Amino acid sequence: QVQLEESGGGLVQAGGSLRLACAASGRTFDDYHMAWFRQAPGKGREFVAIISRTGEITHYADTVQGRFPISRENTKTVYLQMKSLKVEDTAIYFCAAGRSITSVGQWSSDYEYWGQGTQVTVSS
Repeated sequence: QVQLEESGGGLVQAGGSLRLACAASGRTFDDYHMAWFRQAPGKGREFVAIISRTGEITHYADTVQGRFPISRENTKTVYLQMKSLKVEDTAIYFCAAGRSITSVGQWSSDYEYWGQGTQVTVSS
């Protein structure tokens, strides 16, 4: 069992930065690939980034490539460093954990555990 809790969201101007954190509880954190998804108002849940169990492999959506590096620490925390934010990045951001991932981790159905989400609002 893994419980996930996101933090770090907020209101920021376009061009600014935020760092999201996802704190995981449970003894098997290292068994899980960790990812971030987001959901904008009126839209479906969208893949953002994934990091492998060991932290050696990452993959990003084209829309955030080069702007949102993902990382994980032995403290059972996963981070999403959001830079050069755009208005279109406004969404609720969710952390997810999955043991077995298909393709490059973009399918939400691959993930067993989800956090409650944290709101990110980017103003123009």
